[in-house]
Order: sequence, then C-alpha cells, then structure tokens
Amino acid sequence: MDWGQSELPSPVVRDDEVTIAARRRRKKVAFPSPGGGSPIMSTVTPARSMLRNTPASLYRQAVTPRVLDVSSILAPGGRTPRYTQSVKGGLSSMNMDDSDWTNTMYTSPVSGPENSSFFTEDIANMSSALLKEDDPGEAAAASLFPEFLGSFLKHSSTAVFELLEDYQNLCQDKVDMLQSVVLRAGQNSKTAGVRWLLQQENCTWRLITSLYRDRVQLAMEDDMLTDTVIPNESEKVVVEQLFQRDAIIRQSQLVVDWLESIAKDQIGNFSDNIEFYAKNVCWENTLHALKLRRKSGAGLTVPLVTELDPDAPLRQQRPLADLDREDDARLLKNLFNLIRAGMTDEAQRLCKRCGQAWRAATLEGWKLYHDPNMNSVSKELLPVEGNPQRGIWKACCWRMAEEEQLNRYERAIYASLSGNLKPLLAVCETWEDCVWAHFRVMVDSLVEKDLMSSGMAHQEVETLPREYLEANWTMDKVFEELQASESKRVLDETKEHYHVIQKFVILGDLDGLQDEISDWLTASKPLPSHLLRFMAHLLLFFRSLGLALKEEVCVDVLKAYVSLLIRDQQIDLVANYVSQLPSELATAQYAAFLETVTQPELRPRCLELATNAGLDVAAITKLVVETVRERDETEFAHHNQTLETATTKDDLKKIDVIDWLLFEPAHRAEALKQSNAIMRKFLALQKHNAAKEVFSKVPEDSMKEIYCQWSGVDQTTPPPAEDENAIREHLCIRAYLEAHEAFTEWFSHSSSAPQKPVPASEAKFTERVANEMREKEYQTSLSAWSCRLDALTEDVKERIYNVLLFVDGGWMVDNRQDSEQDSERSHQMAALRSLCLPRLSFLLLSVLQNSSRHQEALRLADIISTDQHCLYKVFSKEELRRFLQKLRESSLALLDRGLDPLGYELQP
Repeated sequence: MDWGQSELPSPVVRDDEVTIAARRRRKKVAFPSPGGGSPIMSTVTPARSMLRNTPASLYRQAVTPRVLDVSSILAPGGRTPRYTQSVKGGLSSMNMDDSDWTNTMYTSPVSGPENSSFFTEDIANMSSALLKEDDPGEAAAASLFPEFLGSFLKHSSTAVFELLEDYQNLCQDKVDMLQSVVLRAGQNSKTAGVRWLLQQENCTWRLITSLYRDRVQLAMEDDMLTDTVIPNESEKVVVEQLFQRDAIIRQSQLVVDWLESIAKDQIGNFSDNIEFYAKNVCWENTLHALKLRRKSGAGLTVPLVTELDPDAPLRQQRPLADLDREDDARLLKNLFNLIRAGMTDEAQRLCKRCGQAWRAATLEGWKLYHDPNMNSVSKELLPVEGNPQRGIWKACCWRMAEEEQLNRYERAIYASLSGNLKPLLAVCETWEDCVWAHFRVMVDSLVEKDLMSSGMAHQEVETLPREYLEANWTMDKVFEELQASESKRVLDETKEHYHVIQKFVILGDLDGLQDEISDWLTASKPLPSHLLRFMAHLLLFFRSLGLALKEEVCVDVLKAYVSLLIRDQQIDLVANYVSQLPSELATAQYAAFLETVTQPELRPRCLELATNAGLDVAAITKLVVETVRERDETEFAHHNQTLETATTKDDLKKIDVIDWLLFEPAHRAEALKQSNAIMRKFLALQKHNAAKEVFSKVPEDSMKEIYCQWSGVDQTTPPPAEDENAIREHLCIRAYLEAHEAFTEWFSHSSSAPQKPVPASEAKFTERVANEMREKEYQTSLSAWSCRLDALTEDVKERIYNVLLFVDGGWMVDNRQDSEQDSERSHQMAALRSLCLPRLSFLLLSVLQNSSRHQEALRLADIISTDQHCLYKVFSKEELRRFLQKLRESSLALLDRGLDPLGYELQP
C-alpha cells in the first residue's frame, strides 16, 4: 500500500464526523422492519383434509419437487438443498453494484416502500383510535380470532401448508399494525406485550411450515436415496447426497435457516449504521497518523502499529488509532449480526465498502469445492466452484476463533464458520442465538464427519481439536445444553411458552409437547388468549396431517378455547370449533353454550351456525332443555302441603328454554315432549300460571305439524307411539289447565257478589225513593250475578268432568303401550293422577255445594266409586275420609230441605 497517494482528513475532522453520526444514531427511532415476513415455501403442498387421519395417498400427488442448490449448502444464511425458499422482503445481493448497495439492500425506514404503508392516514387514524382503548393491543388483535377461523374453513379441503402461510400473514399484518401503536404508546405498554406474542406466534408458524413440509414429504417417499459416493465425486456432490438422505441434518439446517430469517427480520434498521463505514480506505486514522510521522520525522506519542497489513496489530502487538478501534468494533459487531441473519454476501459487501476486502475474502472460504469438468463430456471448460483448500481455511478460522486477543465478535464470526461453539456462545445473548449457535455447529460437525467417511476431507481437518471431531451432537443434546446454560436470560427464555413449543416441534416430540400443554391448562395462571388460539389451531393442524395425538389433550385445548370464545362473546366462532370435538362431547359443549345465550334475537343465528358446522342440532336443543328442567331437584309434592306457587327466576328459565325447540318445525315432537315434562313439574307444585306460560309457547298447530311430517314419511303406518302419547299428554294438560282456569274464574265471580244496600234510618220521602232505587239496582245486579254464576258453575263442572272422565283410559294415561319405556315419565304421570284428580274432585265438590247443588255433589261419589274409571284408586284413605265427610254435609242439607239423604223426595 502506498501511503503517499492521497491526503486523508485529519483525525480531528474524522472525530467530528463520528460525533455527528453517533448523535444522529442516538436520535434514531425504531421503525417496523421491512423484512418482517416469513419464508415462502414451495406453493405445491399436500392436500389438507378435514378428516382426522389424512391418508398418505393424498399427499403423493402433491409432492414438492426437489430443487437442489448446492451453493447454499452450509452457507451462512444458506437454505437446505431440499427446497428452494425465499424470505418476504428479502433482496438478493447477487445483482447489486457496490455503488448502490446501501440504498438498495436497506431501505430507509421513512422512505421505504413497505414502511411507508404504516404511516398512511388510515393506519394513523386506526392507531389513534386504538390508543383510546384500555388495552389497545388486545383490541387491535381481536380480529385474529375470526380471521383464523376464516382461513381454517377456506383451506379445509385444499392445502395445509397454504393454511399455515395464511396464519403467518395474518400474524404479520397484526404485528405491523401494532408496531405503529407501540411507537406512540411506548415499549412498556400492554400493546408491546401483545405484539411480542404475535411475533413469536408468527415465527413458530414459520418453523412448523418449514419442518413439517420436509417431514410430510419424507413420509410420502417410498424409496429413500441410496446413492453411493464414487471416489472422484466432489465435496459438493457428497454433501448434496448427505442432505438428500439424512433427514436429521436437513431439518437441523432448516432450523438454522429459520433462526436466521428471524434475525433478518430484526435487522431492518441496519442502514443507519452503514454511514460509519462508507469509505474506501481501511483504518484511515491510523494511516493519517503514520503519514504525519513520515512527514515530520518525529515519533508518535502513542504507540501504534507501523504497518497496515491485516495481521499487523496481532503480529506487532500494537494497537490501531482509537477511532479505528471503535470503528472496527462496531463493524465486527454488525458483521456478526449479518452472519447471524444469514446475510454473508451482504457482510462481504460491507467489508469491501469499508476498505477491508481482505476480510471479505476470509468469509469466502466456506464454499464446498466442485469441479464440474471431472465428469463432464463437454469440451468446453466449466468454472470451478468453491474452495479447494477449504480444510486449511477452516483450521485457520478455528485458530482465529481461539485467539483471545481478537475482538469477541471477530472470534465469533470465525467460530461460526469453523464450528467452534465456545467463542460463538460468548456473544449469544438470547435463546434464539444459542439455539442457532448449537444447530450451526451440529450441522457443521455432521457434514465434516460425512466428508471424512467419504474420503473427501482434507488432511488439515485432523488439526482441529478432538472434541470437535468426536462430538456426537443430537437435537436432544442441544436442548439439554441450553437447560444448563450459565445465562439467566437464556434459562428464563427456555421456559417461555413459545420457546417450549418450538423446542418440541424441532424435536418432533408431540407427546412431550402435549404433556406441556396439559400442564399449562391445569396451571393456576390463565394462558394468554392468543396463545390458546395458537395451541388450538396447532393441534388441529397436526390432526389434519393424521399424526397420533392424545385425544384428551386435544379435547381439553379445544374446550378451553371454546370457553374463551364464549367469555369474549365470539358467538359466531363457537360452533366450528365445537364441531372438532367428539360428537357426544360436542353436543354437550354446544348445549352448555346455548344456555348462556339469553338474547332471543341471537338464538336462531346460533342454531344456524350449528347446522352449518355439522352439529346435531336436534340433540343439542333437546339437551339444553333437559339440562335446565332437570336442574331443580324438587320432588313431586302432595296437594295438602304448603307450597310457594309464585313463578321464580328458575321457573322463568325453564319457561324460556323451550324456545330452543320451536325454531324448526321438524323439532315440534320434541318440543311437545319437553314442554309436557316441564308442565308436569309445575302442575305437581301447583304452579299453574307457570304451566300456562309453557303451554302458551307451544304453537297451536304443533300436533297438526307432527302428523303432517309423519304422513310425508310414511302414509301407511301411524306416528311413533312416543309422539302419539306426547300429543295425548298435551291434551290432558290442556284439559286440566282449562278446568283450573274455569274454577279460578268461578271462585273470583262467586266472591264478588253485589252487596245488599242498607236502607236509611230516616223515613223521608226522598230517602225512601232512593232506597227503593238502590234495592232495584241490587236486585238487577244480583240477578245478573246469579245468572253468570250459574253459567260459570256449569262451565267449571263440565271442564272438571272432562278431566275426571278423560276419554280412552283416563287422564294422564297413555293410549299406546308399545312405546319405549320411560320410568321417570311413567312415575310422574301416575303421581300427577294422585295429586291432581283428588284436588279437582274437591274443587268440584266445593263448587256444587256452594251452588246448593247437593244432589249433584252426591252423584260425584258414584262417579268416583265406579269401576269403569277407578278414580277411587287415586285417593288416599285420608282423602276418601275427608271426601265422605264433605258428602255428609250435602246429605244433611238435603234432609233439612225435607228430602232423603240422596236428594230424592220422601215417600209417604
């Protein structure tokens, strides 16, 4: 290097520049990263079925083609050769000039095409509105619940991996929206916590998509590749075949790719830092100092290197200028961040941009050597790929990583390229960083072992430490090491829900994952709502792949998620998730949900959703009614007990619940049966008003509708015995209620007899006239009242006799005995006969005696005692004794009239 070619700015000027840039950096505001998307995998995916077990044959016709890209094997940021994938928002650096790299690779947070969308008027207005909410993060993310269901239903019969990509996009959209709210509400707000949850969910869906796309294709392949490596094959071909046949190493590389894509999303504002290095000369301040010394001939006050080759500081044990050391430290940290994000090409461009092309060259040696001319039949020579001395390069990288005098980020850079774990972990601060470091080293180790076994390894590999060559890394061992980490932050992050899920997904340990989920559900601390939503959809995804799952865990997660939806009043979503439960449990769960729906206008909508989701609506509505009516354990009481006959809140619930059976005409038979059961209980408790309300709810055309439905099915046979008996019971109850209503009206009228006027004591003419007029009015009213009483007496007598002498077997007695036996119903009907028939008999006796119809009262005894109706059997001995006592009173009244005890005239 010719130090005298040009004059560079003085260190003082350089110091001012650094100060301005540093001041600008401190004022920098974090904007949403432009590369916040997820990997877009191959669009041809296995078909997704709603069935719990998807046959492998459905996948065979949708196999993702192998697209090999050996240049990316083992590349920092490279992708596995099994699939070609790209990152949304990521840009290829292969077609960029050095001149426009900073402007093209990293878009300004303010002027970038993607970020500009976050600051449109709509987003600004939305974020302003959200800030007014108590919990703006939850309010903004609430739409994820219906959106996830929409995606699930949309892809129910198409492709499972397109579904996962939809999930990722939904989460990413919400993260972008919440980012603008966080910028205004602060990083410590609740919204920031929701945003973090959704970021983690997005990353987890990305991991699941990547790994299970590979695992599904692996399960579909009938014949595994068994190609043997021939001696003259290159490293590239050997490693290519290794990735093709070894699922562990391939999926480990997928994990590395995934972690690097996360880091790439988080590096979006890196463009600001490039201003520090936008120069073409390396170590300009040290160069300037050396030039001054040459001109002046004087020595330096501070000992600096005397040469400017890359190894000078280490060889001479002399430092660079302070500003150059600071620039180098920042540069190395950002280079490591780029390599951590899988952006090795960009790291090399940054090195060249900053005048350190030699450092860019050190990052080039990882490429596997391949000479296509060895097996080519073409006469034209093809370019050779990779590093033929990769072994020497790797050994040098290992030694540089062990050099304690180097910057820790520089050591970490070369450690990542050589598989040296310890220096790499020294700069890993988070759980993701540590997992990346371990898996990167594991892939590196497995590749080197395969190359050694194939005879492709260089002799320099033997100079690497024995612990590297003999390391037996596995996925399980990686996570065991993380559990023993010395970093408190890493240990805390290993316990975070999403990291636990990610660990088990990587391991493919679904049993362990389900055990953890089960423990979370039973813990006292409730799970975040978005985590519960994620777990429900994750298990549904596993089920759609036909994977073996623990049924009880799936059920518990879905039940918990349904409870969450019910709590948050997401009624439009409940039915579809309930339909994923076993049929009997689904019926019970949706019935329990319908009990909570008290708004009449929502009930038809809930039943429509259940029908669309494939639920058994008839069984559900029946269970709802049965559950509510059976909740009261009050036994049938005898009529002489003191009862509270007023309608209570529980009674109102029983009355109201019958509406669930009235929306569909096809359910009229069940409505009739359930309403009868409710009214039986009300009649036993003498709650006649409540029974009337239930009766009034049943449409008048119900019996006609039942017969019409049956005649449409089979016109030759009568309806089922259960339906005919229910219709007869309904008529029995109607007759009883009519009789009781007639008695109530009679009693009310008989108690309201007109009062006889009291004549005035003074015998003046005007007063006598007034008395006579009042007397005439009284007689007129009394006559009308008597006529009305006689009519009501006849009516109540007729209606009570309709009950006592009910046709075809008697009141509350089934006509058809070929129905399915229901012991509880039979018991209640028999009990009602014993409770209600004596009660009506006493009422009728009271009506007749108060109307002085004693002879008719005595005839009632004949009706009760006859064997044709056997009414005497429903009376207890005490009731019969009291009934006979009442009849004795009628006989005495007849004797007082000069008649015999039975009301006949006495014979002379």
